[in-house]
Amino acid sequence: MLKWLAVALLVLLALMQYRLWWGEGGIRELAVVRERVAVLEAANQPLRDRNARLAAEVVDLKTGLDAIEERGRNDIGMVRADEQFFWVPGVATDDQPPVVNSAAALATEAAR
Repeated sequence: MLKWLAVALLVLLALMQYRLWWGEGGIRELAVVRERVAVLEAANQPLRDRNARLAAEVVDLKTGLDAIEERGRNDIGMVRADEQFFWVPGVATDDQPPVVNSAAALATEAAR
């Protein structure tokens, strides 16, 4: 009787070990899931960095006028009232203002 109980317990232990290592939710599946998590984390890192930069830019735009002025100068070519803008054709620079719609430029000139 004791011999059969020992055999039954060994069979039960073997079945439990099988489920632990190779069954659904076992060690192998855990390794696969961890690998997928690592791949997704690596893919998300550039997006997290971008979100951090955008959040810092939002805070800067909400708190300071310098960022707003910089955006206006770089994006739409704005100048202050006490400044003069000189455009020299044929000279290439890294920070050239974008081409402005001529109708909008004329309306701006008329408003001054």
